[in-house]
Amino acid sequence: MCIAIAVVLFIKLLVKVFCWSNDLVELNMIIDKLLRMENYRVAKMVFNKMPSRDVVTWNTMIGGYVRKARFEEALRLFRFMIKSNVEPDKFTFASVINGCAKLGALKHAQWVHELLIEKRIELNFILSSALIDMYSKCSKIQTAKEIFDGVQRNNVCIWNAMISGFAVHGLALDAIKVFTKMEVENVLPDSITFLGILTACSHCGLVKEGRKYFELMRSRYSVQPHIEHYGAMVDLLGRAGLLEEAFSMIKSMPMEPDFVIWRALLGACRTYKQPKLGEAAMANISRLRSGDYVLLSNIYCSQKRWDTAQGVWEMMKKKGVRKVRGKSCFEWAGVLHPFKAGDRSHPETEAIYKMLEGLIQRTKLAGYVPTTDLVTMDVSEEEKEGNLYHHSEKLALAYGILKTTSGSEVRISKNLRICYDCHNWIKMVSRLFKQSYYCKGSDPVSPV
Repeated sequence: MCIAIAVVLFIKLLVKVFCWSNDLVELNMIIDKLLRMENYRVAKMVFNKMPSRDVVTWNTMIGGYVRKARFEEALRLFRFMIKSNVEPDKFTFASVINGCAKLGALKHAQWVHELLIEKRIELNFILSSALIDMYSKCSKIQTAKEIFDGVQRNNVCIWNAMISGFAVHGLALDAIKVFTKMEVENVLPDSITFLGILTACSHCGLVKEGRKYFELMRSRYSVQPHIEHYGAMVDLLGRAGLLEEAFSMIKSMPMEPDFVIWRALLGACRTYKQPKLGEAAMANISRLRSGDYVLLSNIYCSQKRWDTAQGVWEMMKKKGVRKVRGKSCFEWAGVLHPFKAGDRSHPETEAIYKMLEGLIQRTKLAGYVPTTDLVTMDVSEEEKEGNLYHHSEKLALAYGILKTTSGSEVRISKNLRICYDCHNWIKMVSRLFKQSYYCKGSDPVSPV
C-alpha cells in the first residue's frame, strides 16, 4: 500500500516538474527512475512529450528497455532514433548490440554492426566484447572469431566473450585454445573466464578437463570459486551421469547452494530417470518455477508412474503455478515470426503444416523415432506422437524451410530449452536436406 502511494506521489511530482521545467538532465533522470520502477507507460509518455531530447534521453530509454528484457521495443526505438537524425554514441550501440544478442536476431545484428561501421564509432573493449557476444548468440561463431582476431585484446572482457561464445556453441577445445593463448599473452583470467571454461567443458562432457580447471583457478590464479562455478561443475557432473558425485559436491559447497544448482541436478535426474534424487533436489528448491514441477512430473511419466505425476500437477494447480508456454521464432525479411505448439494463427498455416507433414514422413522413413516418453500424458503412443509433431520448434523449422532456398541457413530461437525430441528430429532433417539449422534456446546454441 505504501509503495502504491509513493508511486502516485512520485508521478504527481513528475507532472509538476514536467510542466515547469525543460531541464533535460532532470527529465532524463525521471525517465530512468520510471524505467527502473518498470513504469514503462509513463516513461514513454514523458519521452514522447519532451520538447527536446538529447542522446542521453534516447540512451536512457533504449538502455532501460534492454535492461528489462524488452528487446524488440529497444530495437524499434533505436530505428526511430536513426530516423529522427539523432547520432547514436558508444553507449547507444552497447545497449542495442546487447539487445540483438539476447534476441538472437541475425539480420538486426548485422544491420546494427553495419551502422556502427558507417558512423565510424571507435571500438573499445566494451563494444568489442559486445560484438563478439552478439555474433556468438546469433550463431555466427566464425564472425565472432574474426572480430576477436581483429581487435586489440587488451582487456580480459574480450577474452571472456570469446571463451563464452565457444562455450555456448559446444566448442570446448576452441575455448581451451583461447584460454591457453590468453596465458601466453600474460592476460590474467578472472572468475568469468573460468566460468566460461567450465561451461564449455560441461556442454561437451569433458569431465576430466572441467575438474582440472576448477582446481587450477584456485591453485594457480587464486580465484576463489563462486556459486556459479559450483553450479557449472554440478551441471558438468550431472550431464555426464555422475549424479551422486554432483550431489556430494552440492553438500560440500562452502556456501548455501541456490535454486539454480538444485535445478541443474533436477534436470540431470530427469535425463537419467532418478526420481529419488530428483525429489531431494525438488525439496531444496525454495523458489519453485513451473519448469521444476514439469521436470519432476516428466521423471515420473518416463517411468509410467502416472498417479505420482498427477500428484505433481495437482500441486501446481493448488499453488497457482502455470507452465510457461514455449515459443519459437524464425526471422525472415527482418521480421520475427513466432510459433507456439499446435499454433494455427500464422497466415501461411496450411502451407506450414503441409511442409511439416512431409518432413515428418521423410524423417520417419530415414529412421526417426519420436521420443514419446517426453509426453506427460497417459495416452496411446499414436496420440503421444501427434503431440510431439506440432511442437513450436518443428513449426518454426517448417516455415524456415518453406521460405529459404536450398543450402541456406535456418535460424530458430526459443524462449525455453530446445525439446530433446525436436533437437534429434532437426538433426535428421539437417542430414536429409544437407542444410544448416541453428536452434537457440535457454541452453547452448545448437548447429544441427
